[in-house]
Amino acid sequence: MTQRTLRLSDGATVAALDVGRGEPLLLIHGVGMNARAWAPQIADLSHDYRVIAVDMPGHGGSSPLPRGAGLRDYVAWAARVIEALALGTVNVAGHSMGALIATGLAVDCPELLRRVAVLNGVHRRTAQARAAVEARAAQIAAGDYDTEAPLARWFGPQDGAVRAQVAGWLRAVDPQGYATAYDAFAKGDDVYADQWHRITCPALVLTGDGDANSTPDMTCTMAASAPRGRAVVVRGHRHMVNLTAPDEVSRALGDWLKTPLMIERDGVRA
Repeated sequence: MTQRTLRLSDGATVAALDVGRGEPLLLIHGVGMNARAWAPQIADLSHDYRVIAVDMPGHGGSSPLPRGAGLRDYVAWAARVIEALALGTVNVAGHSMGALIATGLAVDCPELLRRVAVLNGVHRRTAQARAAVEARAAQIAAGDYDTEAPLARWFGPQDGAVRAQVAGWLRAVDPQGYATAYDAFAKGDDVYADQWHRITCPALVLTGDGDANSTPDMTCTMAASAPRGRAVVVRGHRHMVNLTAPDEVSRALGDWLKTPLMIERDGVRA
C-alpha cells in the first residue's frame, strides 16, 4: 500500500493511500475518520482495481478547508482531487459525509465519474433528527463533545474490536477539521436531495438496517430516485457497516463496479 500526497490546483495537499492497478476507484470516508477506515475494501478491491482512499480536508494528512466551508466546498475539493489524479473518469464511493460528497460529485461533475456509491448516506432528515445533529455540530464547534456518543450510535455490542479502532481515530482527529466537516455534514442532507434524478450513472446506495440516522428508508428513496439506482440494506449492522460487515460491503461494491456504464435499449447503447 503506497502512501502519497496529492497537490491540488489551489495549492492544498491531500494524503492518499494508493494501491492496485486497473480502473480507478476513489474512496472518501466520513467525519472523524481517515483513509484507513476503508482498509477492508482496499484489501478486497485492489486485486482488480486501482483503489485510492483519501483523507478528507482537515483529517489525517490533508489540508483543511476554511472554517464555515459547506458541502458544496467539499464537493469542489473532491473534484480537484479527481483532476489532480489525472486518471480520467473514476468510480467514487463515499461513506457518511463522504456519501454526501459523492452525491454532489455525481450531480455537479458527472463528466468526472463512471459510477457512484453512497454508503450510509443521509437524505432529508426529520425535524427531530436535524435538531439533534445541529446540536452535536454546535457542541463539536465549541470543543465540547464526547467520542462515546457517536460510537454508541455506530456500533452494536458485538463490534468491540472495530469500535476500539474507530475510537482511536476519533480521538486523534484535528478538532477544527472535525468541527468544520461536521457542520457541513449537519447542514448537507438536503443540498442535493432533489437532484437524484440527474444521477444517470450506475448508483449503489447502501446502509445497515440498524442505522438510525442513515436509514433504510433514506437509502431506498435515493436509489429509487436515480435512473440506475440500486438499494442494498445489510441486515444486523449499523453506521460503520463497511467495517462491521466488510465482506458484504466489498461484494456489493464489486457488483456495482461490474455494472455496465451504458445500457442497451432495442439494440441501441445509451
